[in-house]
Amino acid sequence: MNVENKKNLDEIIFSVLFVAGEGVEKSFIAEKLNLTEEEVEKTIQSLKKKYSGDAGVHIITYKNKVQLASNPAYADYIGEVLNPIREKTLTRAALETLAIIAYKQPITKLEIEEIRGVNNCDYAIQILVDQGVIEVVGRKDAVGKPLLFGTTDGFLKRFNLQDLAELPDYEGLLERIKVIETGDDQQKSDSLYNEFKLPDEEEIPDFLKDEEGVKQIKGDDIA
Repeated sequence: MNVENKKNLDEIIFSVLFVAGEGVEKSFIAEKLNLTEEEVEKTIQSLKKKYSGDAGVHIITYKNKVQLASNPAYADYIGEVLNPIREKTLTRAALETLAIIAYKQPITKLEIEEIRGVNNCDYAIQILVDQGVIEVVGRKDAVGKPLLFGTTDGFLKRFNLQDLAELPDYEGLLERIKVIETGDDQQKSDSLYNEFKLPDEEEIPDFLKDEEGVKQIKGDDIA
């Protein structure tokens, strides 16, 4: 796509970065907007000058990528407002998805959907990734190399677990995730999902395509 008015190039690229929310390859911007890499770099430098100092948003670059980021000077204020929002109770779909991942990790999106009996759990996974309780831990050695998900240290910290060995039974985990303190320990089920037959491949959702730094994990490694 040609940029007809390059006087607005700063705002065009800023808009792209705002909507992307994550790092975008400079060469990709140049290719899609039919610009030279020099034009893109010049625009980025212009944006860096404009959004610097006391501005709430800064422009950062890394690994030939460019991204919008909040001004680190305002981190405490941002956390004061956003952290309580992030700690809100998760939806039932997200709760079920998180519990399945916790017990069956590493696990693919399609496997999660098969267990839950739903056609799409992209949104639940995205919410959990955004909250830092799950992450991509590799790719399954199967057709399509689907992403594998597992829980993070943030999951353990948030739900007051020393390690995964302390996981309660499925319903108990749902209650802990919802931050409901019952004070009653339920009997742990050793057969949760163990007999469920899982398929071998899946289509990777757009928001998780091209993840960097993930290692391949053989299908035999899946519990």
